[in-house]
Amino acid sequence: MNLSPSKECIDLIKAFEGCKLRAYTCSAGVPTLGWGATGPDIKLGMVWTQKQAADRLASDVAKFADGVAKIAGDCSQGQFDALVSFAFNCGLAALKSSTLLRKHISGDHAGAAKEFLRWNKAGGKVLAGLTRRRAAEAKLYAD
Repeated sequence: MNLSPSKECIDLIKAFEGCKLRAYTCSAGVPTLGWGATGPDIKLGMVWTQKQAADRLASDVAKFADGVAKIAGDCSQGQFDALVSFAFNCGLAALKSSTLLRKHISGDHAGAAKEFLRWNKAGGKVLAGLTRRRAAEAKLYAD
């Protein structure tokens, strides 16, 4: 598969992540910085420039796009973009083990689109922002 994340994918990620230049704890309790960057290199108290945030976003999106390309098989642009946004937010491990991916690979695209909506919780609680994000991803996937 030779797809790259579209502008629509990047814009969706940016809209739901927002950009914070000072590290904070997200709703799942994870230190987060920039456009949703997480990982062992992100510590509370860190501060980035807008360029650092943009560079990390580009790097992270490329990493998740590469991961999706390796596990998702054939995709339309919309499906690919939705899966990249999902993986960016939930992680590649979550995508790899998900019913969403199994349905996608089996060709049950309507079923896969519905699976996005099940991933709307953080810390065991339904979050309105995640509900909106998953609905946007499902729509992008189905288009």
